[in-house]
Amino acid sequence: MGFSGLAFGQATTGNIFGQAPAGDTVVATSATGVQRSVTVGADGRYTINSLPVGSYSVSLQKDGHEVSSRTDVTIQVSAGTDVSFSSAKSLESVTVTANALPAIDVTSVDSRTVITAQQLKTLPVARSAEAIALLAPGATQGSSFFTGPTGNALVSFGGASVTENAYYINGMNVTDPLNGEGGIDLPYGSIEQQETLTGGYSAAYGRSDGGVISQVGKRGTNEWHFGAQALWTPTSLRSDPKSIYNPATGKIYQYRNDNKGWNTTYDAYIGGPLIQDKLFLFASLEASKSKDTLVSTASSNTAYKRSFHDPKWYTKLDWNINESNIVELTAASTKHQYNGDVYAYNTRTTTMGDLEGTDTGTKTSAQMWIAKYTSYITDNLTLSAQYGKQKTQLFTSAGASIDPSIIPIAGADSENPAYTGGTPITNSQISGTIGDPAHQTKGANYRVDLTYVLGDHTITAGIDNQRTQDLHDGDYIPAGYNWEYGKVAPGSNISQTPSGEMQVDTPSNYPGGAQGYYVDRYEYKTAASVRVEQRAQYIEDSWQVNDRWLLKLGLRNDQFTNFNSNGQPYIRQTKPQWAPRLGFSWDVNGDSTFRVYGNAGRYYLALPTSVALRGASGSLFTRTYYTYTGINASGYPTGLTPINTVNGPGQPYSENLEYGQSPDPKTVTAKSLTAQYQDEYILGFDKQLTSEWTYGAKAVYRSLKNEIDDTCQIELFTEKALAAGLDPSNLRGCYFFNPGRAATFTIPDGKGGYGEIHLSNDELGFQHAKRNYYALNLYLNHPFDGKWWGRVDYTFSRSYGNTEGQVKSDTGQADISATQDWDYPSLMEYANGLLHNDHKHQLKVLGGYQITPEWNVSGVISMVSGAPYDCLGAYGPNGTYPAYAGPYYHWCSGKPVPAGSAGRLPWQKVVSFNVEYRPAFAGNKLAFNADVFNVFNSQQPTYIYEYQNAGQFGRVRGYTTPRYVRLGVTYDF
Repeated sequence: MGFSGLAFGQATTGNIFGQAPAGDTVVATSATGVQRSVTVGADGRYTINSLPVGSYSVSLQKDGHEVSSRTDVTIQVSAGTDVSFSSAKSLESVTVTANALPAIDVTSVDSRTVITAQQLKTLPVARSAEAIALLAPGATQGSSFFTGPTGNALVSFGGASVTENAYYINGMNVTDPLNGEGGIDLPYGSIEQQETLTGGYSAAYGRSDGGVISQVGKRGTNEWHFGAQALWTPTSLRSDPKSIYNPATGKIYQYRNDNKGWNTTYDAYIGGPLIQDKLFLFASLEASKSKDTLVSTASSNTAYKRSFHDPKWYTKLDWNINESNIVELTAASTKHQYNGDVYAYNTRTTTMGDLEGTDTGTKTSAQMWIAKYTSYITDNLTLSAQYGKQKTQLFTSAGASIDPSIIPIAGADSENPAYTGGTPITNSQISGTIGDPAHQTKGANYRVDLTYVLGDHTITAGIDNQRTQDLHDGDYIPAGYNWEYGKVAPGSNISQTPSGEMQVDTPSNYPGGAQGYYVDRYEYKTAASVRVEQRAQYIEDSWQVNDRWLLKLGLRNDQFTNFNSNGQPYIRQTKPQWAPRLGFSWDVNGDSTFRVYGNAGRYYLALPTSVALRGASGSLFTRTYYTYTGINASGYPTGLTPINTVNGPGQPYSENLEYGQSPDPKTVTAKSLTAQYQDEYILGFDKQLTSEWTYGAKAVYRSLKNEIDDTCQIELFTEKALAAGLDPSNLRGCYFFNPGRAATFTIPDGKGGYGEIHLSNDELGFQHAKRNYYALNLYLNHPFDGKWWGRVDYTFSRSYGNTEGQVKSDTGQADISATQDWDYPSLMEYANGLLHNDHKHQLKVLGGYQITPEWNVSGVISMVSGAPYDCLGAYGPNGTYPAYAGPYYHWCSGKPVPAGSAGRLPWQKVVSFNVEYRPAFAGNKLAFNADVFNVFNSQQPTYIYEYQNAGQFGRVRGYTTPRYVRLGVTYDF
């Protein structure tokens, strides 16, 4: 039967394999009552597949009598554990612990880091899935511009953008359906294991070309257990955050010393048998509350008193119908609620003033449930079927401070100082747009997997289907519009075509605009209910070629269909998208002490639902431009003179032709649009250095082969439409296409039919989309031996090309696959270089030491070199704006500055420490914990202002989280 088994990146099971006398029986029994037995093959090898994670006893039986056993065998998710038995000549039972079991899994071909519940109890880690994932080699903190639906920070894996990851709970995909930004996670104390997969996963899974964060929740056992925990992070034990200063003037930009707060977290759990050996329950609750102060920028003259509530719960039922059939039911929920009050604030005196209003309140409530059925039909045939749903409600409250009669002010730093005295003038309106309060997202997963062991082959095949929906999505401006201030170089047009044709005239031609100052009336509104269907089929063969060589041969076919708000498909990628997966594992010595492994695969990625909001549904996105000769006390411009646009003086202008019309779904994308995909190659080894130490190395290469984004070259489209005899008024402002490839677009002919325009890549003017990543990881590992454990990882990597992926970390643009990068060729000149998720060096150290049965210490050291940054300014030596008015080009001070070449941020050096005391007088069930995060209070810039605009280039936008202390008390019974 070999020792190959199921090892899926998002599975909830693992396997046991090994060598034993031929014809004997191996029996595995878990604390949850699951029992599996197999007969050892004639070649002396056995495997037991699809075992739920947890602790097992494994015994060898001869003629019905137990002759040897192993206890405390821990099954890790997606991994194989070698439990071998030597020849037993006596019927006398021999029992040993599992501590001496091999530390190297020779059945896997992927790259994963598994953190267990025991490690999570003591490691000083923030209580989120992403914080745990950052312990994995090659995982880096994403830009602070992007957060998940519950406010969680995001992670970049292997140079990919933060929206290209997948999240799983107990085998169900719970990735954010809206933007792919994060996902649902479990209460921290309910995590049995978290698997962070950084590459090389099975053909059974897809929809990620970044990384995978998979959590397996705890389950009840044959003994009742309960416990509770209280955590407190006081304000008094937080260090002061650094303030931010204007790099041009040295004046304070944002006073941050008072931006601190406190947190309390309470959780409780209970688990045990409802029916001994048959039916088990595990349930947990977590309540987290935080309050803090946020002093805003000096120009806003405001500060916020903020309150956050983050409750979570988790429930799991396991029913062992019999030895061959198991049913699992899982439900979980996580919520994030924000409320705040707005106060006047004097930065000069650092004093809080009167209450000015209520900030926009938000509430995100996410729930999921999943039902899974596993049938061990025979020793060789296993069936698994699961179905689950998730729903996230995204509620935005206008709040008392949202007064529709007050028009918000944007770009106050660009107000003409002749009318302000040098101090920007704003008003109490603090929000530009708010969302539809009925907004929610939904997801549904169903999959079936069938595994058959045929001699040396373990063949698995199945389907993996998913539907995601974005319902009642949209934003609007309560006042109807905003006033936006701006400035261009004197004599420059606000907007013009690449050939220099005016789209919005120069302010210098109008009263008050001689120095390039202008203001626009900005109107914005979106509304849509859309969905995405994702289907896949796969087959994989784990072939145990001999007792040392394992081959994994897989093939996956993904299909994606995106629907607009009318239920019509605007992207249909249903032709075969073949994703081969090839891997090998060589057990060099045949005893799991040295393995060499490799993997090659292709990974496809669908577009999330949010793409349709502006890209395929009716949206309003216009500006009406004016010069002005004054600014009143509310920040409103006075003495307005309309600026001429291509639509006429005083007429709304949309760079992307978004005037509220609903597009024809046939005209949204290039014909034969191909999905984003990436190829990956891994080669590595793991080796025992001694009986207590292992070490290894791994090389990774990733190459993005195709991307989807939008291009907005209206002048080029108009020229081609006229040449084809088509009316240019039927054109869209932007079209989705594959950058670097020729494109054919469908255009309404105005007579109820359609025409086409074809553009070669030379005509479009773009280089091919490029994102390459290579890395070398070296590690040294000491498994827990009853006294201590530790691991050291060093990663050298490079991420380079001309596209980060679906989002832009330099400017914080979160329009998924609709960034400004590919709108016009001028924006992509000198775009090739180091990418924002490039971190050349990473050193991560984690471990723990059991000083006595009562005292334990642990720590995490993370030292990551800084990311590169850009300098973005006006285009060319003369500082023009051929695409958009603004500093969006890879030029600064009239000189080209290739991407990532302006400099690097400082190293992030964070050391965190934990100490735990479990007094013997309480039977080691009571524990007191203290975590100190960022012990040395290293505060370095994490991201900066990368525009050369109004002297703000290089201004820090955020720093490393300052030192803070978390105190806790825990009781487990």
